[in-house]
Amino acid sequence: MKSVLIGVGQAGGKVVDALSDFDARNGFGAVIGTLAVNSARSDLQSLPLDTVLIGGSRVNGHGVGGDNELGTQVMREDAQEVLGAIDGRVTARAEAIFVVAGLGGGTGSGGAPYLVKELTRVYDVPVYGLGILPGRDEGSLYQVNAGRSLKTLTREADSTLLVDNDAWRSSGESLESGYEAINERIARRVGLLLAAGEAVDGVAESVVDSSEVINTLRDTGVATLGYASAEAAADASANVNVVTSTTRQAIRSGLSLPDTSSAERGLLVVAGRPDTISRKGVERARSWLETELDTMEVRGGDFPISDGRLAALVLLGGVADSERLDGFLERARQAAREEEEKEENTAASAFEEEQIDGLL
Repeated sequence: MKSVLIGVGQAGGKVVDALSDFDARNGFGAVIGTLAVNSARSDLQSLPLDTVLIGGSRVNGHGVGGDNELGTQVMREDAQEVLGAIDGRVTARAEAIFVVAGLGGGTGSGGAPYLVKELTRVYDVPVYGLGILPGRDEGSLYQVNAGRSLKTLTREADSTLLVDNDAWRSSGESLESGYEAINERIARRVGLLLAAGEAVDGVAESVVDSSEVINTLRDTGVATLGYASAEAAADASANVNVVTSTTRQAIRSGLSLPDTSSAERGLLVVAGRPDTISRKGVERARSWLETELDTMEVRGGDFPISDGRLAALVLLGGVADSERLDGFLERARQAAREEEEKEENTAASAFEEEQIDGLL
C-alpha cells in the first residue's frame, strides 16, 4: 500500500524513520513520502527526514513539556505550514496517509489528532493513526495524555492501529533501553503489512493488495496487528502446521494490542518464499481466525519474499474486546482522577492557611 508517513512528536518521528529505513533496505517501495513534525528542535535535528518545527512563537523550539493541550494549540496555529509541507508528498500514487505518534507525550498526543482531522478534510485517501500506548510503568501524566489523545484520534481517523509499548518489548528489557529495539519491531511488522503486494519475489497464488488492507481497516475505530514467524521446510506440503501455528501465535502472544479476543474484520498475510507457503495451511489458518474472532470477514493471502522463514501477519480491524485496552483506559481514568484530587488538595491547603487573614 503506497503510503505517506507523518511522524508527530519524538516517538512519531523515530518510528517513521525506522519504517522508512526498513522499506528502503528491502526495496519494497511502499513508503513514498515522509515528514517529521515536532515542537522540540533537538528531536528533529537527529532525524534523516524532512522536518517541520511547530510552536516556535510559543515554546521557541524547546517542546511543550508533556502538555498535550499546548501540543494541540501549536499544531492548530501552524497547521497550514505543516499541510504545505505534506502537500508535495501526497501525490496521485498515495493510497493512504499514516500519522504516527506516541500518545503519552505532549506534541504527539496533542498534535496528531488535530493533524488527522485536517488531513481528512483536505485529502480523499484514508487517513490512519498509528498510535503508541505508554507502558504500564510510565507515569500518570502519560496515561492521562494517552487516554485523551486516543479518544480524539479514534474519532477523527479512518482507523487507529495501536501498538502497546509493552507488547513487543523483550523479556527483561527496560523501556528506556528498549526504545530503539521496539521501534525496529514496529517497523518490521507494520512495514511488511504496507509492503504486501507492492514488491514481491515470485508470484503469489492469492495476492494481498492494498484494497484488502483498506477494507479491513474501513470504519473500524481501533485496529491491532499480530506477528509471528518460524523456520520453514523446503516443501510447502510440510508447512501446513507451520502456517497454522504461527497464525495462532500471532493472535495469542504477538498482537500489538495484547489480549484482543474479538474484532469486526481480519486479514491474514503469510509471507515467505512462494514454494514454501502452504495454501492448505493458509485456508486452515483463515478458518481458525473466523472461529476465534467470531466473524465471517477474514481475508487471506500470500506475500512472497526471499526469506527462509514463514511469517504470519494478522491485521484485526474493529477491535471489540480487548482486556489490555480496557485496562489502559481504566488506568487513564484513575490517573486523571488522582491528578484532579492532587490539584484540589493543593489549592485547599494553600487557601486554608490560618496564619493568613482573608480580606473579609
